Amino acid sequence: MKALKWLAEQRRTGYVDDVLVLANHPMRLGIDSPHEMRAWRDAAPEIMVGMEGAPGAQGAAIPGWRGATSIRGEYENKPSAQSWAGYPADAYLTYGGFDWATATVGGLWDSMLAEGRLFSITTNSDAHRIVFDTWKNGDWPAGQNFDTTGKLPDPVDTTTPQPGSDFWPGQFSRTHVGVTRYGYRAVMAGLRAGRVWLDHGHLLDGLDVRLKRDCDHGRGVTLGGRLRVRKGEKLTLNVTVTTASRPNSQGILPELAHVDVIRGAVRCPVTDRNTWQAPDTKVVRTKDVSGRKGTYTLSIPLSAGSESFYVRLRGSDGNRHGAGYLGASVDPHGPIPHTPGDGDPWADTWFYSNPVFVDVAGA
Repeated sequence: MKALKWLAEQRRTGYVDDVLVLANHPMRLGIDSPHEMRAWRDAAPEIMVGMEGAPGAQGAAIPGWRGATSIRGEYENKPSAQSWAGYPADAYLTYGGFDWATATVGGLWDSMLAEGRLFSITTNSDAHRIVFDTWKNGDWPAGQNFDTTGKLPDPVDTTTPQPGSDFWPGQFSRTHVGVTRYGYRAVMAGLRAGRVWLDHGHLLDGLDVRLKRDCDHGRGVTLGGRLRVRKGEKLTLNVTVTTASRPNSQGILPELAHVDVIRGAVRCPVTDRNTWQAPDTKVVRTKDVSGRKGTYTLSIPLSAGSESFYVRLRGSDGNRHGAGYLGASVDPHGPIPHTPGDGDPWADTWFYSNPVFVDVAGA
């Protein structure tokens, strides 16, 4: 928390142009407790903007590659003395390649969003050892190790594929950020504003989300935004999808099968900072889009009740589904873990979007 506050001060004084922090693969070791995540966010909300919704190392469980115990994301750990004891053992797995904190409808991510504050998700490539790359670290000279040299041996080309886990940046995992101009700082501003959606395997070419009051003629608000409404007002969520137009690097032309609308009530900040569930968040609508091509818009009617809420989107290629971690009544067809050693990432791809918040007057 001191480090985050220090970073915020460097940005405020202009020592650096901009800086962002996101929690990296939060459930891989289980060491990022809910109260720590909230404390980091609260210490510098303009700096600590979110978490990695899906880890790198998505090629870790390609069948026959790294071993029979391999899990996508290299989520192969068990709870340790450093882990927060409140997480279940299932939290250490990935679900459709996404971190349990993200993939669980009504889980940790939703419990933070339900406090009415934006907390973004991203995905990355985390490229250390590339799947099927032929390079590896060289061997240590006799009598030397990292403590004596301060670095790893120079890499060498073996000319044969090595058991890596990672894809090149953008090859499989993509974070899409809405920007208003070109440049790194514009991308950082888009991340801070929450104009973000993610996909694996190049599942989509484009996603545009607009939530508006039916009585308005404007475009409404988009991902990361807030819409102020009156109790009982009618709203429309317009989701414009552009389907994949060319094969991905695996030679597959991805096909989106469904779009899910997830809605959660916004309440006061939790009293128990270790809360990781949002019991009023669930999948409220699923649109079957199998076979649809090109660009199309789904217009989904919503209504404002007596309390503020948020909506977010999710979808997949439809290959692997099951009841969500908190039950079918919350998530009837969510992502599920794969069998260890049998997690072909290209055969189980998903997209997720950041939320749009709806503030109900008087709530």
